Amino acid sequence: MQFSAAQIALIIGGKVEGNADTSVASFGKIEEAKAGQLAFLANPKYEDHLYTTSASVIIVNESLQLKEAVAATLIRVPDAYSAFATLLDKYQQIKTQQLSGIEEPVFIHASVKKGENVYIGAFVYIGENAILGNGVKIFPNTYIGNNVTIDDNTIIHAGVKIYHDCVIGKNVSVHAGTVIGSDGFGYAPQPDGSLKKVPQIGNVVIEDGVEIGANTTIDRATIGSTLIKAGAKLDNLLQIAHNVEVGNNSVIAAQSGVSGSTKIGKNVMIGGQAGIVGHIQIADGSKINAQSGVSKSLKQPNSAVTGSPAYDYTAALRSQAVFRNLPQLEKRIAELEQLVRDLVAKQ
Repeated sequence: MQFSAAQIALIIGGKVEGNADTSVASFGKIEEAKAGQLAFLANPKYEDHLYTTSASVIIVNESLQLKEAVAATLIRVPDAYSAFATLLDKYQQIKTQQLSGIEEPVFIHASVKKGENVYIGAFVYIGENAILGNGVKIFPNTYIGNNVTIDDNTIIHAGVKIYHDCVIGKNVSVHAGTVIGSDGFGYAPQPDGSLKKVPQIGNVVIEDGVEIGANTTIDRATIGSTLIKAGAKLDNLLQIAHNVEVGNNSVIAAQSGVSGSTKIGKNVMIGGQAGIVGHIQIADGSKINAQSGVSKSLKQPNSAVTGSPAYDYTAALRSQAVFRNLPQLEKRIAELEQLVRDLVAKQ
């Protein structure tokens, strides 16, 4: 597919500086792009490449002041990084929209309802009474259980498993190997010391615009729903336990775990390998640093915590600074103690 600078500018709301008819067919990093490729410059550290790159079209910030002439056609936008993301998203949509039809072999129950322009890859299983909206794309080796609903323009990548009764919203992307709706981890201790499994009869509800990375697990609720709200972004290799709620536009990085019935507010940012205990609340706008262990509710909105157990980020940095100086402080204390002993001996 080829696009002219003028067409690209129309998509991202930019202004062309140079030859508007210049065409590109692929993308490249500004430091290594070739003729016929499109690049972008958002980080000033890479500005020197602007004057040496072979890229044909470059998206730049409208505030950029050129230090010398540029051979490429420029498209100026308020935010080059955001505009480039918009363009990549549009490009991906175009490629995905080309997929349609049903490959063989598959199993699709006779009761399944399908919308228009649906793609179902080979070796997909779709159970009884499932509903697929318009433009849904299901890649090969995927399992869709009974009574699952997948709304318009959602993409289910290869090898995903969606258990019965789960609900997936519009424009959701679920990457390879993810499991949605597996049993929550619930057991009742018995008098003889054994553990009796508590049936998990709820489901998982994923609202519109959510993206879920590869090999993430979201457990079904014991009763009710495990809920991932609109716009949330979940990275690879996460564990989201039963009855958890993840708020609108919250972001959780890889290898983090959220224990059962914890409620995460909106616009929360959770770093990689963080662990959050169950039955607590994380206030809107909270920031949890990587590898932090959160053992109690964060009630103050927009606060930042770090460490294990996690506590205020600024206070934690001060504590770390003191900790690094402990050897010197110990030496000074010893010297002061000796000075006091010397003064007492002279009396």
